[in-house]
Amino acid sequence: MTKSTDAMTISSPVTRSILCVFIALCSYTPAQAQNYPLKPVRIVLPYPAGGSSDAIVRAISQKLSAALGQPIVIDNRAGAGGSVGTENVARSQPDGYTLLIGTSGTHGINPSLYARLPYDPVKDFSPISLVTLGMNVLVVHPSVPAKSTRELITLAKSRPGKLNFSSAGNGATSHLAGEMLKMLAGINIVHVPFKGAEPAITSLISGEVDLAILNIPALLPQIRANKLRALAVASTKRSSSLPDLPTLIETGLADFDASSWNGLFAPAATPRDVVARLNTEVTRIVRLPDVVALLSSYGTEPAGNTAEQFEAFVKSEISRWAKVVKASGARVD
Repeated sequence: MTKSTDAMTISSPVTRSILCVFIALCSYTPAQAQNYPLKPVRIVLPYPAGGSSDAIVRAISQKLSAALGQPIVIDNRAGAGGSVGTENVARSQPDGYTLLIGTSGTHGINPSLYARLPYDPVKDFSPISLVTLGMNVLVVHPSVPAKSTRELITLAKSRPGKLNFSSAGNGATSHLAGEMLKMLAGINIVHVPFKGAEPAITSLISGEVDLAILNIPALLPQIRANKLRALAVASTKRSSSLPDLPTLIETGLADFDASSWNGLFAPAATPRDVVARLNTEVTRIVRLPDVVALLSSYGTEPAGNTAEQFEAFVKSEISRWAKVVKASGARVD
């Protein structure tokens, strides 16, 4: 009775159709991955055109286009701290033809900063590779009587609430880097947000604010002209642009890392072979001598890792920044 019932079930038209579809799907993915790509690939950058990230992504995409044999189209989709473009990729077909340049903002800070994030930074994406690591630097206006990080901390403790720091806006890496400094150094300094990095730097040069932790390339000219005094690099290692400058970790602030980063993502469920192909090419490209030189000129360093390592990195970033966001009280509805 069981055998005949099973036979009837397996031979039914509906079951046969389901099996055919299943077999077709199973055979389609490897074939697609083997021939990938067959048409142009779109890379979404969830920030405006013209910034350093935009220039870096476009340079790397030219190398990737040559490697893949297809055009790469850069699609700048800015808005809501990177959430607009990031959500667009999360909702795209997982076929390898729509990719995302995710950042420490979209996949590190935003999950804790936004009350209602329109995407899940882990579940909605297939991590491909970390691409670059950007370095930030702690600087003070020359009028601030501190020649080192330790002297700055001592000064801030003697004047609680009197020193202030500028940032590119509430929730920006520069804001949360300042909050991290407050948290790890045990000091009380006042946050002064601006609409972008340029006005934050201008206010610092004029002496309107006392200090900031901002991107190295944007500050290098002012540092070299002695308009700002650099105290320490806010990353885990020293910068090749400022090799004699210690890291904040070296000055005694254990675990201080306010690095920014870019990484390549695909929508969740993108075929593994496609992810592997992209990972191979990206990790090779970021180590090319001319690419390394370009990255260095922007104060960034080549990264590149496995998809599994990148996934673990993203999870650790979400956890790390969550502590800082909570301590700062920052929130975007």
